Amino acid sequence: MSDQSSSAAARSLILGRIGDILGRRTVGAAEAHAAIPRDYTSAASLDREACLELLTDRLRHYQVDVHRCDAATLPRTIAAVVTGRGKGRMLVPADLDPAWLPSGMAFVRDDRLTFSDLDQSEGVLTGCSFAVASTGTIVLRHAAGEGRRALTLIPDYHVCVIFADQVVQTVPEAIRSLAAAGPRLVTTISGPSATADIEMTRVRGVHGPRTLDVILVSRAS
Repeated sequence: MSDQSSSAAARSLILGRIGDILGRRTVGAAEAHAAIPRDYTSAASLDREACLELLTDRLRHYQVDVHRCDAATLPRTIAAVVTGRGKGRMLVPADLDPAWLPSGMAFVRDDRLTFSDLDQSEGVLTGCSFAVASTGTIVLRHAAGEGRRALTLIPDYHVCVIFADQVVQTVPEAIRSLAAAGPRLVTTISGPSATADIEMTRVRGVHGPRTLDVILVSRAS
């Protein structure tokens, strides 16, 4: 095929897709949407432990420290993780389960703290809605125990608790979970915040926490 023919074919394809979106072609948008191949993986193929191992591998690839524990040792694990980072005073969502919190440590509940308070904090501890093992993505719907958007984006250090039964394997499972949960503000996290400038210099902490620790918890006590 000549360069001219290739260009014409590409232009026709692009214009055709725009026409589909605008509903101007003979084939309606619904029919075109139904014709899209969907042979991608849309359901879990791994058992529970393999799924957790996959999530752990993805998170560690993103330079996240992952800590495993059960529900009974969650407070002790939180204490070890936080003190191991040299932190002594952490923010938590106003509605975080108090049973998570170890005694003898300072936790400040977010009762609409100011941005300055958030910025000067040592870090934040939250839960999440679920996590996607195949991508290492943590999903926050800012529901109970997850905090508001500012609480999870402004502090430089974030400890996120994920329970084993909150982990799904695939992105389609995650999308279905979001749809079932109903509309709500969503933040997705794939490792600590990082960006790169035009010279490809990678800088951490620009759009969120510079450091992320994950505590992966079995529901068994």
